[in-house]
Amino acid sequence: MSKFIIAVYVENKFGVLTRVTSMFTRRGFNIDALTVGETESPAYSRITISLSGDGYARDQLINQLRKLFNVRKVEILERGSSIDRELMLIKMKNSKDTRNDIMNAVSIFRGKIIDYSQDALCIEVTGDPEKIDAFIGVMKPIGIIEICRTGIVALERGSGSILNK
Repeated sequence: MSKFIIAVYVENKFGVLTRVTSMFTRRGFNIDALTVGETESPAYSRITISLSGDGYARDQLINQLRKLFNVRKVEILERGSSIDRELMLIKMKNSKDTRNDIMNAVSIFRGKIIDYSQDALCIEVTGDPEKIDAFIGVMKPIGIIEICRTGIVALERGSGSILNK
């Protein structure tokens, strides 16, 4: 099974997200990450879905999505020809013994400390999902209090647009 990212351009109307995600449930797909946001036009939203499956299942899913009412465009975003990013907020235990290790890791991963207290640090890290996973791996032994991840957002490289294909 391989991971893939699907961009779905939909009308920005009540119930559209439910219809899209229900289709995944009916087909037995597990969504790894899902993000939704308004686009350059307030009349449309863009849903970015990350999931795993084989080529046949992926093609079937794309065909089913294209048939849904309120779906304007569906595209697979290929790894080499697209850019993907994720945002994570992570709250860490803060102590004299671990503070330098945390600060060094934040610097190496190009993160930002966005909140500081005597007993906790809140850190922002952005990057591809592998970078986020690696940062979590470094932080686990130190003491994670809480994590919140946005899921993947992705765009095709170059001047093209999902609507201009």
